[in-house]
Amino acid sequence: MKLLFTKIVSFFLAIGILYTTSSYAVDMHFCGNTLVDTAVFGKAKICKDGLLKSTSSSKNCSVQQKNCCTLKTFVKLGDNALNKLNPENETETFIFQNTYFYALSHLFEGQQENKILFEEYLPPLISKDIYILNETLLI
Repeated sequence: MKLLFTKIVSFFLAIGILYTTSSYAVDMHFCGNTLVDTAVFGKAKICKDGLLKSTSSSKNCSVQQKNCCTLKTFVKLGDNALNKLNPENETETFIFQNTYFYALSHLFEGQQENKILFEEYLPPLISKDIYILNETLLI
């Protein structure tokens, strides 16, 4: 359950970051107060000859008025603060990354052999049975 919740939260955070850093424009074509067409990736289609279509009805616009249609554009600019890099910190970051990966790659280099340091160590000889002398028996 925890793994599923983590994946869901990660997905929505990634979508949020993508939304805040991207830019897009929405074109909307109005005839009077009526929204006729909307386009996100292109231009909105306009009425023929700038006149109101016969299917849409509006109180403020009639066939006699020629300039009753408007084209509005909503532009959402993305946040470019994440894309800016300081050139002074680039060299420091590059040096740190090289040092880190070099140390990480050589971290386990000499550990293929299993050296047992106490292999030649002999345990002390027990001259008396201490458990019996102290009468400390574990039950």
